[in-house]
Amino acid sequence: MKPWIGDNRMPLNEDAANSSSRAASRGVGGLVYGGDYNPEQWPEEVWLEDVRLMREANVNRVSIGIFSWTKIEPQPGQFDFGWLDRVVDLLHANGVAVNLATPTASPPAWLVELHPEILPVTGHGVTLRAGSRRHYCPHAPQYRDAAKRIVRALAVHFRDHPALALWHVDNEYSCHIGECFCDQSKAAFRVWLERRYGTLDALNAAWATTVWSQLYTSWQQVEPPHPLPAFGNPSHQLDWRRFSSQSWIDCFLDQKAILREITPAVPVTTNFMGFHPTIDYWALAAAEDVVSNDAYPETSDPDWAIDAAMASDLMRSIGEGRPWLLMEQAVAYATWRDQNSTKRPGVMRLGSYQSIARGADGVMFFQWRTSQAGAEMHMIGLVSHGGIDNRQWREATALGGELARLSELAGSRVKAKVAILFDWTNWWALETEGKLDAAIRLMPHVRELYAALFRIGVTVDFAQPGSNLAGYSLVVAPHLYLVDDAGADNLCRYVEGGGTLLMSFFSGLVDDKVHIRLGGYPAPFREILGLRVEEFAPFAGSMTNGMRTEDGRRFECRTWADVVRVDGAEALATFEADFYKGLPALTRHRYGKGSALYLATRPDEAGVAWVVGRACETAGIAASPGASSAVEIVRRSDGVRSWMFVLNHSDEAVEVPLEGSGVELISGQAVEGSLRVAPVDLAIVRTQ
Repeated sequence: MKPWIGDNRMPLNEDAANSSSRAASRGVGGLVYGGDYNPEQWPEEVWLEDVRLMREANVNRVSIGIFSWTKIEPQPGQFDFGWLDRVVDLLHANGVAVNLATPTASPPAWLVELHPEILPVTGHGVTLRAGSRRHYCPHAPQYRDAAKRIVRALAVHFRDHPALALWHVDNEYSCHIGECFCDQSKAAFRVWLERRYGTLDALNAAWATTVWSQLYTSWQQVEPPHPLPAFGNPSHQLDWRRFSSQSWIDCFLDQKAILREITPAVPVTTNFMGFHPTIDYWALAAAEDVVSNDAYPETSDPDWAIDAAMASDLMRSIGEGRPWLLMEQAVAYATWRDQNSTKRPGVMRLGSYQSIARGADGVMFFQWRTSQAGAEMHMIGLVSHGGIDNRQWREATALGGELARLSELAGSRVKAKVAILFDWTNWWALETEGKLDAAIRLMPHVRELYAALFRIGVTVDFAQPGSNLAGYSLVVAPHLYLVDDAGADNLCRYVEGGGTLLMSFFSGLVDDKVHIRLGGYPAPFREILGLRVEEFAPFAGSMTNGMRTEDGRRFECRTWADVVRVDGAEALATFEADFYKGLPALTRHRYGKGSALYLATRPDEAGVAWVVGRACETAGIAASPGASSAVEIVRRSDGVRSWMFVLNHSDEAVEVPLEGSGVELISGQAVEGSLRVAPVDLAIVRTQ
């Protein structure tokens, strides 16, 4: 590897990495634009055509080497960097920076042949073989050692290359395989439990093993939660989920430690998958320098923009507000669904700008050049099988040209007045077996509350129960079934100090060991809510009820009702029927300087909108004029300038009122009073 002159990167220590607003766009001087590049799939003469087209499309960053382990290390300990040197040099000479991946998501066949024990095992005892990807157990020391060896070799070899902008560790941790039940995993689980609890007595107490005679008298008796003849122990199941999540994070930390040691100036990421259920992204994001996400919304769904926006807001939130990267999105369609619809004209552009509006400092695609063969050969890239004479290429090059002129946005941030509490531990605990009604699931409820806020143009952060909530006017707590003492105390202090809390039913029921909190439901929040839940009344089958509001409206209710007795709270809506007729469906209680609202049922869409509206009214939050389910309004700011994004997802032009005047960035035109946005189009207005 030849030495490179003039690289002026400063070391990026942990604090600097996590506080930098420019880490996501490092090395490009503006917004990142590009995609996954897999040159090893093509003869070298194609590479020259690739970089020519990259310049034409204004591509400034590509991810390379993601699935190149065998190509880089064809035999154990024997490395071939020649082809990768030529690619990276060629990209650098053409103004393209690289996210250099550690290729550990797909172990080589030679490693599986030498150590078949690295293969993952399902809960039913089936060993999953090589031939696809992600075929490894995160607890296999043979895999972990081999992964660290190639990461070190890569870091040493490329540490001085000026094209290196970002380390891309592994790929989509726990995709396809979220847990492994092999003997190595069993042993690792026991070690993890012994470190967590110290003694068997403490484990037995935490898991309440006197129930169903599950008492353990030896660590060797403890197994992962295999398929069982009846309901499993929820405390056992939750600890398994915690352990499995931490195992993937430990794999990341293995690699990050090596990369930080050898290339302290280069930030590190690994790509997330939105609301992915098997890893606590709060914990993993805390170890990253830049959060990145892979987003593949189903754009045939009329409300696809809501789901995509929600994932974008999560990425911004878990990165503590720092700019993030959309690492992967489809140019046109994905391939893993039974039916895969294409992105219609303008939709790819809208989705890209939506990510930027919600805090991303760049957008990338899977992939640059469409594969000719293999598992993803039908997933179209920026360069398709037929070349570049097509709509997708024309849209992609136009987008790249626009983004190249919008460098002023890089590093700016999004501020939100509302936070929705989202905690992976609560998600795992809520969706264990035996909870009265399987219809109580976290994500559908989070989405319906988020959608109500989206439709009135209220930007949302996500937060944990223990987060600093002081900057939020409204905090929404959907199905906060599990909350630890610190989180519960934090929420009570938030309300007492002047915040507004909207909490929904089935909240505050268990502690962090999944033990019921005694003293009446919801025990930790009864005082701030000013009520007591006397009884649960889950609905059977297709049963519904109605709730009548204080202002005379009526909404249908589904799934559930709490039988509520107020103790200081006022009823804003009451149930229409059944033995709890006339009792509260929505309450509000003044507590300290703030207010707490409690939703005792699951209303229909219109009812959720009304509930969210009352909560916003209590918190002093106004809707954004012009916002709707089809018109998205978000703002970024750098403290001096502000940029208002208006995205029109509808098939009709819209007129959105403006406060004052500004400049629309894409057209360069001055605007004042109102803004007209064409169908499936957007505008970005800069104001001081």
